[in-house]
Amino acid sequence: MKLQLRHVTSLEEALAQSALLDASAAEFHAQYSDAPYPAGGAERCLRQHFQAPECVLVVAEEQGAAPGSRVWGLCFTGPFTDPLLGTTQPMVLVLHVDPSLRHRGVARELIAHADGLLFVRGHATLAARAGHNDDALISMGERWGFVRAWELMVRE
Repeated sequence: MKLQLRHVTSLEEALAQSALLDASAAEFHAQYSDAPYPAGGAERCLRQHFQAPECVLVVAEEQGAAPGSRVWGLCFTGPFTDPLLGTTQPMVLVLHVDPSLRHRGVARELIAHADGLLFVRGHATLAARAGHNDDALISMGERWGFVRAWELMVRE
């Protein structure tokens, strides 16, 4: 199957992906927390940040299919603001690839496409997060050019 990447530019179309965004975010969240993922988190985030320059939604669809007919992958970035410095940079909030298409470079292409769109907007950096023991995700990010910039420590 050949996929095409498309930048979603309307809030209405982005909101149509809320269920997939929520499901992907909840799956990621469950790996690192026992607390439930907040229902409707993706819709709230989209409504609040979609027009922000750090926000990009890229979808992977089957080439030639009608836009929005079936999303096989997506990358959603949004603003991350350092509370002390006040600096804001884009951060990957959700990265999803359908399990049947994983390990074929789709996620890498989604990240690269989103990064290119953000670069045109003047953003030289893109942040992402991974759990401290998620060696596979950390290794994948490092292969794609991400570097460990700082560590977040949490005491429970």
